[in-house]
Amino acid sequence: MTALLRLTGRRLLALPVMILGITLLVFVVMQFAPSDQATNALGESATDAAKEAYRAANGLNDPMLVQYGNFLAGLVRGDMGMTVPPSQPVNELIANAFPLTLQLTFMGLAIAVVLSLVLGVTAALYRDRWPDQAIRVLSIAGVATPSFWLAILLIQQFSLRLDWFPSGGYTNPSDDFGMFLASMFLPALSLAIPVAASLTRVVRTAMVEELDRDYVRTAIGSGLPRGVVVGRNVLRNALITPITVLGLRVGYLMGGAVIIEVIFDLPGMGKLILNGVTASDTALVQGVTLTVALTFVVVNILVDLLYLVVNPRIRTV
Repeated sequence: MTALLRLTGRRLLALPVMILGITLLVFVVMQFAPSDQATNALGESATDAAKEAYRAANGLNDPMLVQYGNFLAGLVRGDMGMTVPPSQPVNELIANAFPLTLQLTFMGLAIAVVLSLVLGVTAALYRDRWPDQAIRVLSIAGVATPSFWLAILLIQQFSLRLDWFPSGGYTNPSDDFGMFLASMFLPALSLAIPVAASLTRVVRTAMVEELDRDYVRTAIGSGLPRGVVVGRNVLRNALITPITVLGLRVGYLMGGAVIIEVIFDLPGMGKLILNGVTASDTALVQGVTLTVALTFVVVNILVDLLYLVVNPRIRTV
């Protein structure tokens, strides 16, 4: 327990530093964006005097360090600024859109984990035989398949041709949970298949290495059923490397979710950032980017802590 608390403390101490670095990076990049915030807010027809008055009123003429301090102060208050007219609070728009993106990301993650565990373990147990060869071919094909292209194929096959799932739109789970699952299944599957394909190869490699260890042969030779040894020991020890990769794949899933949401017309962070880029809305793009980046950091910290659950030996490190 002491080691767990130490590791948790180190991660929590590092979190503010990472958050500060992310806010600085996002702020600096958006400062060099080619668009003019005053023109975006007032329109092309606004006079130079009106634009200058807007810049003065909103602190856009202040030194960059002062603007960054005001930006941080706003974040502490939960204020990410206002969108271009019609003005709306950015934090309210993100609060409405972010849960959907999280739902899509973690549904895709759940599908990817289940597929990769089943296929990876099967490939390792049937090493160099036809199931292993078939799964290798499938995993290579899955890794090479872009999520957006796969999404279009799934819509053509399962929405337009078979009419099994809706081709777009979103149903709130509180209104109709069945329709919610139906509307999210194809987007989540589009995200999950490339991730599952890459994780399958990692799971297979880790399982093969673990199956070749002496303790496995000793346990099976002493009379323990092979299934018990694989389920209780081999799989748990082999999960360390896949979990490491999985933490990185969460960032891929969230980034991919932005594109998939646009394809399936889901009102998540993808639609927000598309609207922000289309309207050259600096505050909206900045807020969405910052939220996604911070979520990625927090998820990876949680993955680090998950190591301790999977393999207690790491607690002594």
